[in-house]
Amino acid sequence: MRIVAALGGNALLRRGDKPDARTQIANVEQAARQLAELAREHELVITHGNGPQVGVLALESANDERLSEPYPFDTLGAETQGMIGYWLLQAVRNEMPEHEVAALVNQTLVSADDPAFANPTKFVGEVYDEATATRLAQERGWVVKADGQFFRRVVGSPQPQAIIETDTVRALVERGTVVVCAGGGGVPVVRDEDGRLKGVEAVIDKDLTASVLAQAVQADALLILTDVDGVFTGYGTPQQQQVPRATPEELRGMGLPAGSMGPKVEAVSRFVESTGGMAAIGRLEDATRIISGESGTVVTQDVKNNGPRAA
Repeated sequence: MRIVAALGGNALLRRGDKPDARTQIANVEQAARQLAELAREHELVITHGNGPQVGVLALESANDERLSEPYPFDTLGAETQGMIGYWLLQAVRNEMPEHEVAALVNQTLVSADDPAFANPTKFVGEVYDEATATRLAQERGWVVKADGQFFRRVVGSPQPQAIIETDTVRALVERGTVVVCAGGGGVPVVRDEDGRLKGVEAVIDKDLTASVLAQAVQADALLILTDVDGVFTGYGTPQQQQVPRATPEELRGMGLPAGSMGPKVEAVSRFVESTGGMAAIGRLEDATRIISGESGTVVTQDVKNNGPRAA
């Protein structure tokens, strides 16, 4: 099978971890063991998040007195793709030295007319009191909004339309290379009136980008690998129950939270509806069991034709 595996933030930082490089490298090395198991049996493309990492770089850039203005988010996104891509590249290669592994800095095309730019909602960077946030907004042209009792910068989160480097990714996969790309949703770019690409201040949802990528490279399966067993009804209550199998229609009807499981459900649903393939949400350490139907929440067009879940 050709699989796109989208790593959640826990693959790099566990809840409560400090974003030190040493900690993240150790976590990536653990993740690489699971990814190598997939790669030995299947063609594999790996995507990953970058939220905490881009936050660290944004804070460093904002506080660097040598700069007349902080680095833009497209550039910071590219930096994190290189950094995290390097960690994954090395860790996966060490687990399976017989395989070729490549890490790409890629661009993700969005529409300059996406309504997300007019109503930015994605919180980025550190928190401020209202006076500081207002001053920074005036000085730097930021949009700031209340986040609980504090204020933070917000940027647009436009819909991913296409992966610019799709042909390169596909060519590498077809020759048996494990590819790491689309980190943090990819570097957000638009086309100007002359068709030239240029970066924009935005943060693209990483799972939606993974779905677009999986469709573009004609993957057989999309795995959203996180730190929960799958999708649950009544999550966090005594009545919670895992959903072992579902169709996109069933998942969307569950009214899952927009800020957590919602984007993951939308990503797998779009992939299944577009390709007729299989998608799943589950734990990273269960990746091979998810593929065999023994774990996670498996999503297909028709649950009845999935066959029985293994015991």
